[in-house]
Amino acid sequence: MNGPGYVRTGQAVPVLTAHRFDEAGMTVWLEAQLEGFAGPAVFAQFESGMSNPTFLITDKNDRRYVLRKKPPGKLLPSAHAVEREHRIMEALADRAVPVARMRALCNDASIIGTSFFVMDFVSGRIFNDVSLPGLEADERAAIYESMVKTLADLHGVDFNAAGLADFGRVGGYAARQAKRWSEQYAASQTEPLAAMDHLIAWLPGAIPEGNDTTIVHGDYRLGNLIIHDTRPEVVAVLDWELSTLGDPLSDLAYNCLAYYWSSNASGPARTIDATTPGIPGENDYVARYCALTGREKISDWTFYLVLSLFRSAAIVQGVYYRGLKGNAASPAALERRDSARQLADIAWALVTERGLA
Repeated sequence: MNGPGYVRTGQAVPVLTAHRFDEAGMTVWLEAQLEGFAGPAVFAQFESGMSNPTFLITDKNDRRYVLRKKPPGKLLPSAHAVEREHRIMEALADRAVPVARMRALCNDASIIGTSFFVMDFVSGRIFNDVSLPGLEADERAAIYESMVKTLADLHGVDFNAAGLADFGRVGGYAARQAKRWSEQYAASQTEPLAAMDHLIAWLPGAIPEGNDTTIVHGDYRLGNLIIHDTRPEVVAVLDWELSTLGDPLSDLAYNCLAYYWSSNASGPARTIDATTPGIPGENDYVARYCALTGREKISDWTFYLVLSLFRSAAIVQGVYYRGLKGNAASPAALERRDSARQLADIAWALVTERGLA
């Protein structure tokens, strides 16, 4: 059962036509890989994913697992890296950051047509509305506190000790991000966007000198967190496709984008309203992160916001492009037509209004 502003993690729909696969063959594979798994199994699809299709698997004993796979069709270079998702979550198991338990990884495309992995199902709530309607002020405050603490904990993980020294490159993250997403945008562009052109030209010359290197999630937001069924705490972080080694401030800036842009541009506004009881303002939220990570302040904060907005614009452009091609993970991909423009316009406005152009 759903509540106001959230869905339960078990909510799924019949597998979409574009994402059907050999369920009988998958069941045989699962019976061989997972101890105690017994068919026949029931497969359903989560509607929320826009990149890697994700499915709920229920075996005949009502044990539930989650399957995450690459989408069908021709894919953009380096996108949809389910192998990296599996690796990072497996490395974070039993550490400070809550993740689902990994069960199996398969790179044999003959099973269901693409690489995939299987993990435990995690029960809880997913809030896609950042205003957290229907909750008391203390619950809202606790969820935001758990969200920022989980991010700080992630950035505090020793990636060398976790076996992730080669998971990315140390230093130069912002420059690589600007280059990568400029290229990804060019590969999926469908119409001219002046603000994106301005940003592509501006970003390389605005990169701050020096930065820390930590594990970064890459898509850290409220909608990618599972909150406990009854307690206001994060019990699992989802969607690690964009994770790497990088600048932790890029993660924090991305996490703060809801102060600037609605993640549901086709529906009701879902930007953060800091006047809502219990929800911190941007400055307070950033200050709390600084306190948790031992920082005095963050210089060049606007740059990180702009980079995150630009990157998001490139990502949603790719989602829309896949929607046009018919191989997006969700039919809602086609609703993202105007999102890249909105994000780019907000980013360029920050540059100009704060005198950085």
